[in-house]
Amino acid sequence: MEKMTAPPPNMAASPLPPPDPCFVLRGAQSAVHALHFFGGAQGQVHPLLLSGSLSGLVHIWSLQTRRAVATLDGHGGQCVTWLQTLPQGRQLLSQGRDLKLCLWDLAEGRNTVVDSVPLESMGFCRSSILAGGQERWMLAMPGRGNDEVQILEMPSKTSVCTLKPEADAKPGMPMCLELWQADSSPRPLLLAGYEDGSVALWDVSERKVCSRVACHTEPVMGFDFDSQKARGVSGSAEKALAVWSLDEQQALQMCRTHELTNPGIADVKIRPDRKILATAGWDHRVRVFHWRTMKPLAVLSFHSATIHCVAFATDGLLAAGSGDQRISIWSLYPISTDSSTPLLGHTEGGEVGAHASA
Repeated sequence: MEKMTAPPPNMAASPLPPPDPCFVLRGAQSAVHALHFFGGAQGQVHPLLLSGSLSGLVHIWSLQTRRAVATLDGHGGQCVTWLQTLPQGRQLLSQGRDLKLCLWDLAEGRNTVVDSVPLESMGFCRSSILAGGQERWMLAMPGRGNDEVQILEMPSKTSVCTLKPEADAKPGMPMCLELWQADSSPRPLLLAGYEDGSVALWDVSERKVCSRVACHTEPVMGFDFDSQKARGVSGSAEKALAVWSLDEQQALQMCRTHELTNPGIADVKIRPDRKILATAGWDHRVRVFHWRTMKPLAVLSFHSATIHCVAFATDGLLAAGSGDQRISIWSLYPISTDSSTPLLGHTEGGEVGAHASA
């Protein structure tokens, strides 16, 4: 068990133990490797949750009935590693270890593959999209060469470019990708975490690395980027999270590292309101941190195997997917406009023992 440090003396109520999940989704039939919340149909109060499993299935879960409402089988029994919906409609992208990226039509109850993109790499790198609701959108995925990233315009599948590191750089394979645009410029940018533990910023139009920063001595297993604060966080096999920033000259800089109790982070996600973040741990635990200060807020112990993925819904719900074939759903903090430190609380009069060692 993780040791919980004492709360500040001015706290009105005695601390409560870390909460249990709100509920648990069972029936994935194998280890859960990908999660994504999806708004669902118009007028639907609760979001849907998509999960991708080791056995190649994608399940669509209703959080109202807490059951799978559909199962998609498009990856030939090979692990599903990434899920993403498009903002312009009920379309889903799923990436599998079968070297295929599937585009699904989920409209009006349809669950059919309408297109697919062949992948050139068998690696663990998850793809990324840049889509603002227009008909055309951009896809970044691992390229043919070990160290390459392929950029496509979709849905035409037109090649935009291949991003290959400069000759003297040896970052190894890309491990995670995030396409984004700065508010001040329409130029697409790509953040890529690499096998050597570095994170690089690419200017996609110029096909060049703007900057690179060494974050870890092990491969970057997961990261997330807060474009409003121009700050990111990454995890690896090490016992530390790395926090890094991007300045106005597009230079990446290390801010700090945050030591962890146990090694191994499989995934990192910042909540949409940018108040907290969650990590998926090899030690079967989810850790929750205050994003601005990186103060440890909670250690969530429920699963009995590695946690491979975490995801936040826009309403603040947190989902964690594990090798134990279960998905836990947590409601830890209310989404609010208050900029103060978030409080863990599931009763009116008490606060959860939130000040946990990481």
